[in-house]
Amino acid sequence: MDNLREEVLCRLDDMVDDTARGFSVDNGGQVLAVIIVRQGAVVYGYRNHCPHTGINLDWVPDQFFDGSGEYLQCSVHGALFRLEDGYCIRGPCAGKSLEPWPVSIRGEYIVCAAH
Repeated sequence: MDNLREEVLCRLDDMVDDTARGFSVDNGGQVLAVIIVRQGAVVYGYRNHCPHTGINLDWVPDQFFDGSGEYLQCSVHGALFRLEDGYCIRGPCAGKSLEPWPVSIRGEYIVCAAH
């Protein structure tokens, strides 16, 4: 049986609207890198893991957006991913998606599921 728990990542006020930040999550003894995107009262979570090469999307901490601020971008090959579903619209992994990571807002905190 899965023993999921919620892990507090940060206070909602600690993330400015329309930004993304990287976090490390303990997932049953394995530390995983995740990306959290905040758009108003909605948050999206993804593994920080490019489907093309498996590397983290950011080579500078918390630098996830392309120049327009509309898409998450892989820093190595420039692949662009939609914020709302992680779907790659351009780049070597076009048609693939970032792995979703369950996140939500609980009161004044952003939390994620972890094992």
